[in-house]
Amino acid sequence: MRLIGLTGGMGSGKTTVAKMFQDLKVPVYNSDTEAKRLMNEDAGLRPAIIKLFGDQAYKDDTLNRGFLAEKAFADKALLSKLNNIVHPAVRKDFKSWAKRQQVPYVIQEAAILFENDGYKGFDQMILITAPKKIRIGRIRKRDGLTEKAILERMQHQWPEKKKKELAHYVINNKNLEDTRKQVLKIHNRILQKSLET
Repeated sequence: MRLIGLTGGMGSGKTTVAKMFQDLKVPVYNSDTEAKRLMNEDAGLRPAIIKLFGDQAYKDDTLNRGFLAEKAFADKALLSKLNNIVHPAVRKDFKSWAKRQQVPYVIQEAAILFENDGYKGFDQMILITAPKKIRIGRIRKRDGLTEKAILERMQHQWPEKKKKELAHYVINNKNLEDTRKQVLKIHNRILQKSLET
């Protein structure tokens, strides 16, 4: 079974593209969703997060996501420490999940697979891109953040040019119909490669 990484900057449309792969019966592991679950449920993660952020990290026994995001995105060192706690737990959980799938390939969808060297653990990488203006518009609509807050978060991610050099496939996600065609083409190529190995 091949392990495929799917990544892209904020607002590029990772979740939309992941859903298109799921429609083709490809199992997709959503790192963001699973990280939130692990941060709430994993016995090892909770004390480490409280140690880093204090008791406010959890509110009513649930992860205080707004508080964490506000603190982490305002402090690069703190964000790096949080990632160093959460990413290994997510990676371990993904590998365990992948072993249970009986398919030619699985996808892990994650925001910063290049930035944290996570891409090295995959057979191939898919990068989702979209013009910055479109990405900002999508995030504002989805999360209700200000443009300043969005740009602040974007600066923690690599520029697309740098990611493109490491990606095996690039999907330009501007038009849904066109994106769907790109997904199908990549799906067929990955299946072909799975048969060859």
